[in-house]
Amino acid sequence: MKVAYRAGHENPSPEMGILTRYLIRAHVGPFVFALTAITGLLFLNAVAQRLEELTGKGLGWQVIAEFMILSLPHTLALTLPMATLVAVLYAFSELAANHEFTAMKAGGVSPQRLILPLLGVGIILGQLMFFFNDQVLPEANHRLRNLLLDLSRKSPTFELREQVVNEIASTDGLNPVFLTANRIDSGSNRLEEVVIYDAAENGGHRTTYAREGTMAFNTARTDLFLTLEDGLVLETDPEHPGAFRQLYFTRQIVPLRGVGNELERRLGEGGRGEREMTTAMLQDQVDRRREELADVRHRSRLDARAMIEEALGRERAIGPPGAENAPARIQPYPQLLPPGLLPRSDPLTERATITARGAASHAQAVHTIILRNQVEIQKKYALAFACVVFVLLGAPLAVRFPRGGLGLVIAASSAIFAVSWIGLIGGENLADRGLAPPWLAMWAPNLIFLALGIVLVRRMGREAATMRGGGWDDLLWTLRGGLERVFRRAPT
Repeated sequence: MKVAYRAGHENPSPEMGILTRYLIRAHVGPFVFALTAITGLLFLNAVAQRLEELTGKGLGWQVIAEFMILSLPHTLALTLPMATLVAVLYAFSELAANHEFTAMKAGGVSPQRLILPLLGVGIILGQLMFFFNDQVLPEANHRLRNLLLDLSRKSPTFELREQVVNEIASTDGLNPVFLTANRIDSGSNRLEEVVIYDAAENGGHRTTYAREGTMAFNTARTDLFLTLEDGLVLETDPEHPGAFRQLYFTRQIVPLRGVGNELERRLGEGGRGEREMTTAMLQDQVDRRREELADVRHRSRLDARAMIEEALGRERAIGPPGAENAPARIQPYPQLLPPGLLPRSDPLTERATITARGAASHAQAVHTIILRNQVEIQKKYALAFACVVFVLLGAPLAVRFPRGGLGLVIAASSAIFAVSWIGLIGGENLADRGLAPPWLAMWAPNLIFLALGIVLVRRMGREAATMRGGGWDDLLWTLRGGLERVFRRAPT
């Protein structure tokens, strides 16, 4: 294999382009495989959690397909950085295990130079991912939320159980019909020994008996039609108490209107949550909420000043202590008065406290919205930059343990994913409660892994001990040596 540099030279040769293309091609296959596999697993898990909202509602394949498509962007936003790390770990691990990395280094190629092409690819992926998170994902989340709201308003598909009294209610909630059947064949939609009890609005009652029947929906699945055979109808007449009519039939069609309803689409209805807005929308919300927060504080100061002036004016009207109207002065709280309970004899104090608490609650709610929007902005940038961080971290880690193989890829990627995910979730909770700045909460995992990656990249040129083979035993030996150095330095 040709190398890109001659020993002692720093000027790039034409072979460097060949080496760059070779490194990129070595990562394409693992990246596509990892992206497909991880996306498939997470996507199936996400769809499985929503199956309850989809089943039993008579939805067409178009609605199911739309749900699948709109659920995919959220999964891709998580799996693309994961696939980047898996591809870098696997590709560099294969290069090191096949001694290609050693051959490149022996030919004068700086180990740090090998990361530059992949670092450029990581930057491009990061830019594409930011555009995806900022433009595609919010719109998909908004459409998915509207679709789920529309599905929640749609009643379930009609379902009957045999040997049970089934209540068939129309969408308007009036005149429910009760039906029993000794046997129901769901495949052919046939019923045997059918009894239908119907209570009319005028107080009459009608009971229908049939030997068998079939049921079918209309095209819109809103109305149910029962075709009954060989039956009897008993009907009472409210105008003639104690009398009833008895009718025999060979075939009768009983329509049940409004037992289902069509899926009514209301796209664009309602506002957008923070995960349904672009960066520009989020920043606009932050600016508006800051103006609202400043207005709340300004009005709170004005109310407090007005109440103080009112209290001082009343104080001057009451007069000094000892005057005949002194008993009307504000008395201190009794010692046995429960905390937070306001004296009913002092409406000014009660009004001031209620106003202050209302302003504080309003300000706290606005401040929480500002923090959530800022967190979402920082999250878009942090998830995109993770592609670059994982390149810097994965390449030297795979070279350091060349015989780790697939086990190293799975273990290292799982550990890094877990730390990143826990850091994002925990940081988001801390930032929403105001315990950490939004930028620090979202960027903390990236900053930690970036520092670790830079250290590992600087040490890539050093030869690792080969007595242990650079595999799992090398990893355990390295961890053991690090712990021993820490304990030796610890004060006794």
